[in-house]
Amino acid sequence: MSSTQLADRLEVAVAELRAFPTPTDALRILQGLSNAIDAEKVALVAEVDEHRDFEAEGCSSLKNWLRDQLHLDGRQAGQLVRSGRTLRDMPDLESLAVEGAVSLDHVDAFGYAARHIDPMVVEHSMGWMLRLAERAEPVQIRKAVKKLRATAHPDDLDEAWIKGMDRHDIKVSVVGDGVAVTGFLPFDTGTKLKTILQSLSAPTCAEDDRPVAERRVTALDQLLSGILASGLPQDRGVRPHVDLTADLAQIAQDPDRTTGELAGFGTIGPGQLQQMLCDADLTPILTAGRHTVLDVGRTHRLATPAQRKAVVNRQDGTCAGPGCRGPVVHVHHITYWSDGGTTDLHNLIGLCPRCHAAVHQGFFTIDPHTHQTHRTLRTRHASSRRTRAG
Repeated sequence: MSSTQLADRLEVAVAELRAFPTPTDALRILQGLSNAIDAEKVALVAEVDEHRDFEAEGCSSLKNWLRDQLHLDGRQAGQLVRSGRTLRDMPDLESLAVEGAVSLDHVDAFGYAARHIDPMVVEHSMGWMLRLAERAEPVQIRKAVKKLRATAHPDDLDEAWIKGMDRHDIKVSVVGDGVAVTGFLPFDTGTKLKTILQSLSAPTCAEDDRPVAERRVTALDQLLSGILASGLPQDRGVRPHVDLTADLAQIAQDPDRTTGELAGFGTIGPGQLQQMLCDADLTPILTAGRHTVLDVGRTHRLATPAQRKAVVNRQDGTCAGPGCRGPVVHVHHITYWSDGGTTDLHNLIGLCPRCHAAVHQGFFTIDPHTHQTHRTLRTRHASSRRTRAG
């Protein structure tokens, strides 16, 4: 399709849109036009590349010209260049792209096939791949292409597996304000981890609107907590704790500004310190000054298994946060532990992770006598106010 033909088609499409089609019809028309415009852009990029027009405008490469003049990022520029080569070698696919029947993401999948699969196999499979592209989203094409590659070149899979053995690793590193987990897992180990995280991070009910990222992190925390609860083999069943060091006098005098030292991480701020003192499975080491240890936790700071069951049963397994229907994950001290609160049933309430963080951030309070929650009116700067540890 030439630029003139495309312009004529745009005029026709505008007329169709002005004829008040249904929104679904309008979207189909617009998507087809968008695909056709992308195909024309690919053709023009290929022409610029062929004639080296970008050099006349002072750019050293076509990608640099696309970034400089069209303000595209590297991924978009690379896709236009790659697509030109793919469409040149696959005329039937080019026809579909010009008609607006497929997108550049579809074209990318065909380009992957051309680079990684025997040309004879690709040519033999082109018919069904084109038919699939007309009715399926790009991810389905990519899956089909990868399956075709596995069928055509099964030895490549074993070769990749063998090469991957040298990359097997997992690292947990302190980075900035958190911990970065990086590495490369073999297929079997990675699949096990993925299966467990998918199961644990599934929405708990129709009202569970937590972002998937939050659900995944919470799932990993539950998985690790379950392992630690039983003790590590080398510790002979003694439950391992995380050491958190804080100065007793500072907590008593100025809890809103007291920081702590988390073993294996470093210094944490007052807000995180108070929340970790409340809900983490750790040993708080309270000191008088830098070197004198006064106390290493309290035997019954955390709710016992029987108390946890009683709290969950009392709340029908549902978080006590205002309007929340999430599951009970944390057992929270209503009168904070740092304020002398006891680990008795009347002072315990069950909260989900989101509501537990919210109460520490001051979004709502809990009546110690009735267990009723009360929303807190907060100003823009109220988040800087630190709360005590529950």
